Amino acid sequence: VQLQASGGGLVQPGGSLRLSCAASGTFFSIARMGWYRQTSGHQRELVATITSDGVSDYADSVKGRFTISKANAKNTVALQMNSLNAEDTAVYYCNAIAVVQQSLRNIWGQGTLVTVSS
Repeated sequence: VQLQASGGGLVQPGGSLRLSCAASGTFFSIARMGWYRQTSGHQRELVATITSDGVSDYADSVKGRFTISKANAKNTVALQMNSLNAEDTAVYYCNAIAVVQQSLRNIWGQGTLVTVSS
């Protein structure tokens, strides 16, 4: 299973960015997809996840500003990030819980850098 992420970049405080992540490869299904982020010297932290049933979960720090959704393409999710601030600067990692040969696999994509700066 591979995850292809896109959409990071530089944005001014108060601006918006949209991240996308697509899963491909051989798997039975995707149970959950989401985004985590990490800054230097800190552990990777949850940003937002969404299950195959459409149930979403958010970190308190992004509630009301970020929205995770399933994109039209199968096994693709998008993270709409609004009202960005400097504290959102991080490397964002796409994550998927995939069902592969009757077992769950935790898959990570390559990171995409989001920089919020004027």
